[in-house]
Formats: sequence, C-alpha cells, structure tokens
Amino acid sequence: MKTNHILLLVLLLSFMACNQKKEENNNAQITQIEPVKEVFRFGTWITSQKEKSNEDYASEFEKYSHAGIDEILINTGTDPKELERLVPIAAKAGLKVHAWIMAMNRPGDTVALKHPEWYVVSREGKSCFDTRPYVDYYQWLCPTREASRNHVLSLVEGLAKVEGIESVHLDYIRFPDIFLPIGLLPKYDLEQDTEMAEFDFCYCDACIGAFEKIHHKNPKESKNTALDMEWKNFRLNAIKSVVDDAYKIVTNHNKKLTAAVFPYPEMADHMVRQRWDKWTIDEVYPMIYHGFYNEEIDWIGYATSQGVNDVKAKDIDINTGVYLPPFKSTAELKQAILLAKENGAKGVTFFDGPALTDDYLQVIKETKASFK
Repeated sequence: MKTNHILLLVLLLSFMACNQKKEENNNAQITQIEPVKEVFRFGTWITSQKEKSNEDYASEFEKYSHAGIDEILINTGTDPKELERLVPIAAKAGLKVHAWIMAMNRPGDTVALKHPEWYVVSREGKSCFDTRPYVDYYQWLCPTREASRNHVLSLVEGLAKVEGIESVHLDYIRFPDIFLPIGLLPKYDLEQDTEMAEFDFCYCDACIGAFEKIHHKNPKESKNTALDMEWKNFRLNAIKSVVDDAYKIVTNHNKKLTAAVFPYPEMADHMVRQRWDKWTIDEVYPMIYHGFYNEEIDWIGYATSQGVNDVKAKDIDINTGVYLPPFKSTAELKQAILLAKENGAKGVTFFDGPALTDDYLQVIKETKASFK
C-alpha cells in the first residue's frame, strides 16, 4: 500500500513538470511570434537664429511634429546656451534634438583664427588659413595637430553637456574635397581627373612629422601621392581618431555620437578621406544628395544599400539624408523615402527645415502613416 502511494506521487510530480515545461515552451513561442516593431524615423537639419523668438520656434517645431518629423538636428554655431534655449521648446513639441556641429571645417571660429598653424596645408604648400579651396567658408583645421583637434573636441564636449539632447552630430568630419561631386564641377569651372595639389590636404609640419615617425618617408617627396596607400590611410585614421575620441567624450555625458557623412564609405574614402564604416559611432546620416552627382532617384536606394551593408557588422544605424531642391514633385520625395526604407535605412532626414513645403510635409505625414 505504501509503495502504491509513492508511485502515485511520482506520477503526479512528473505530470506537473511536463505541464510547466509545455507552458514555458508556449510562452517562448509567443515571444518569438511578437517581435517589437522598429519605428522608421523622420528628421530635418536646421540652423538656429538667435533673434528668432521662442514663440516662433514653438510654432515651427509644432509644424514639423504635426507632419510626422521625429527629430531635429540643430546648428547653433556650437553655442551651448542657444541649444539650451531650444531643447525644451522642441521637447514640448515631441521632437528629439541633436546638436549639429561643423567639426573640422570651422568658418569664422574666433579662437581658431588666432592660431594660423592650426589650419590644414595643401600639397602646394598653401594654408587654409588664408588660401581657401573652392569657397571662402572652407576654413579647415588639422586633425593631427594636438591643439587644433583638442579645440574641436572641447566644442564637442560643450554641446554634450547640454541636458536633453540625443546626440552630438558631427558634420564636416573629414578633409576638404579632393574630388567635388560631379554635378558641382561646372559651378567652379573645374575638371578633376586627378588629385590636384591645391585640393590635396594636409601637408602641415604636424602631419608630415607624425607620418615620417611611423613610415620613415616624406609624402612631399612622393612621385604620386595618390598611389601612396600609407599616406592615404594616415589621413583616414587621423579623422577616425577625432571621431573615436569624440565618442568617448559624449558617452561620458550619456549622449550618442552621430555624423553627417558622404553617401557610402568607398565613395567618402575617394572624395574626402572619410571612411566612416571604420568609426566608433552610434549612427550616421549619409548625405545621399542625388542631384549633386547627376543621379536619378533610384540612386538613393543604391547608396543607402551600400552603406547599410558596409556597417552591418558594426551595429551602426543609417539615416538616409536627402537634399530637397532637386525633387520635382511630392511623388519623387515619397519614392526616395520608400527606397531608403526598403534598402535598410532606419529613417530619412531632410535638408533642410525651411525647404519643407506644406506639400512635402503632407506627403511625409501620409507616408509615415502608411508604415503603421
């Protein structure tokens, strides 16, 4: 009789264990069937105007938010106080704020202009301090020289300290264009079939000295610097070093690091010494401005795909940047958004806010609603 009771107890416990296991399996299946759906984001770049009132900004931000814009990337001229003014206004409208900074290109920087030695030097031997390539606002600082790079990083930290921002957003985080986008060449009456000396940077004493210490040769003595891969990689790594240090700074302040970059890594490498797939960074906003390259709308999908595939292993999110003036209709803008999404972008960002007409805002709103 005692043995029968023991057997009955064992069978009962086994039955309960099986039911518990079955319930756990069912819960696991439910979890697998219901993944969290990622939200496709919309953003826009804007430049602040200090004379513009809080009320006017509240109206502008509400207009963006109503149309489905999720975030704004604000250039305040690296002024933390201006950023502090705008963050709560944007937050009230439901917008996330990124602090947009012109990094290595620092036009009108009153601190930098007191230090002529901080500026990049061309292969011709001319300093960007007083001889500027392409346009007068191209006033580029050297990423190798300790004082100039520390100045840029101090500006990054000043913005990172502002409460309520999502990220510090690096722009012009590169060298001056060794090759301009093909669509812009006629504007400057240029043909760029080779790496031209006046657009090839940086050959300052700091860069040459640091390179010689590693590679025991002087690029100034090279017969063809375009074929010197060590010299090219030295400059790619100089920019990467600034980005990586900026990442440490913003992370210490519990912020993200993002950047506006050239369309996809191989293209950025070729045109502006920028290999963003090798950076330590949270998100990038490739400026896939099809009109600059005489490309059609579908190129936005192609370039997005190239970047997405290049950073897949690094867990870097991509937000496709589009330039509004070349679009001929709202249908084209909608096509661009869909191409970006279909090719793996996490969002689309528009340059710039003032160019977002009521018609464009309406199509953004409708397209966003179709994603739900």
